[in-house]
Amino acid sequence: MRMGYGLELTQSQKLVMTPQLKQAITVLQLNALELDQYVKDQMVSNPVLEVTEEKEKTLKNEKEQDINWKEYIEDFDNRYYSPNNYNPEQEEFSYENIVSKEATLQEHLLFQLHLTSIEGKYHEIGEFIINNLDENGYLSTGVDIIAKDINEEPHIIEGILKIIQTFDPAGVGARNIKESLLIQLKSKNVEDERVYEVVENYLEMLGSNKYPVIAKKLQTSLNEVKKICEFIRSLEPKPGRQFITNQNKYIVPDVIVRKIQGEYVVVYNDSAVPRLYIREDYRKMVLDDEKLGCKDTKKYLNDKLNAAVWLIKNIEQRKQTIYRVVENIIEKQKDFFEHGKKYLKPLTLKEVAEELEVHESTVSRATNGKYVQTPAGTFELKFFFSSGINISGGEALSSNSIKDYIRELISREDPKKPLSDEKIAKYLREKGMTISRRTVAKYRDDLKILSSSKRKYY
Repeated sequence: MRMGYGLELTQSQKLVMTPQLKQAITVLQLNALELDQYVKDQMVSNPVLEVTEEKEKTLKNEKEQDINWKEYIEDFDNRYYSPNNYNPEQEEFSYENIVSKEATLQEHLLFQLHLTSIEGKYHEIGEFIINNLDENGYLSTGVDIIAKDINEEPHIIEGILKIIQTFDPAGVGARNIKESLLIQLKSKNVEDERVYEVVENYLEMLGSNKYPVIAKKLQTSLNEVKKICEFIRSLEPKPGRQFITNQNKYIVPDVIVRKIQGEYVVVYNDSAVPRLYIREDYRKMVLDDEKLGCKDTKKYLNDKLNAAVWLIKNIEQRKQTIYRVVENIIEKQKDFFEHGKKYLKPLTLKEVAEELEVHESTVSRATNGKYVQTPAGTFELKFFFSSGINISGGEALSSNSIKDYIRELISREDPKKPLSDEKIAKYLREKGMTISRRTVAKYRDDLKILSSSKRKYY
């Protein structure tokens, strides 16, 4: 069987991407979870592929086990509402132990909708509205658009939306933060009109900590305004957020780094993706012309066998590429693993690509969405790549290290006299870091930290 993939040079001097190369690129850019699903899809369409015998035995045993459905159903309610079902006596890993069985925001709201007296088409409209809320609980689609989509009068949609806005969590179903905060104030039976006025008219000023201006507008004392603003800040700007945090977002590391006798050792996580093999019965069948029968059958099996071999080869190539990239990262970022974020060095995709003698796009695909589990925590490989600035002594610090310095400085500042970007830049320059005020402002924005005027506490 002749195999070879790459860019084939045609007579017209055009480079053509072969199916094998296309698959190699696809496999490399997938993260562990995506690759696992990709492999399962390939196994469905290619009967020649099989997983390891060990996994086959496990699957067979699972199928042979009888399920006690009565016991399973009786236990359902407890599992549904329990965020942690760890069984210390159960050694084997099970996704049921970590998958949160708590309701989603939509499920939580639909349950409340079912408890109302709304029936028929109005109930369906309520379901439609709930299913159009974003993860933060906001209705980003206009009432007029919904009315047009379902051929209903806008005032009907508005009326049902008002009912949904009375549901828990308070503030859900709003179209913007102002409406959400007003709903929350009403749910708390707030009577102070000044609180409503700040939300209605001075939210931007509140966000910028312009308390003296608000005090002047309300014709009240600065202390009163501080109390009002602190209360408003205690409200939830994203009502659906509590349901987001309860949902599990799986991160499966492709590579694990362990420290053994003072040295960092890179181990590929083979359990992340099933190990594929070619079924022996099909292998023998291809070699036995008498068993194959017609030419079409032989061609079909040859094609499937060829596809299976290439998939296995491409997965192995992915493994080797990611492994080599991580080895290179560990070598260059050893100080980070020993001493922390401030010791993260500048590193570019191009540098790693040149050392590994591969294209920069290969390193980019090998790092994007891929995670490494280390003694210092689990990180996306992209984390280790960043630009840097020069410091005294000819060394360089990564942008992530500088950001860590900025975060630390701001965390220690006097809230009544917050540090300006220029003051931060000056402090860093005194420490030997060549950095401008503009760069500090950019890094601060990256950290989602407000400017000094908005951080000021009166």
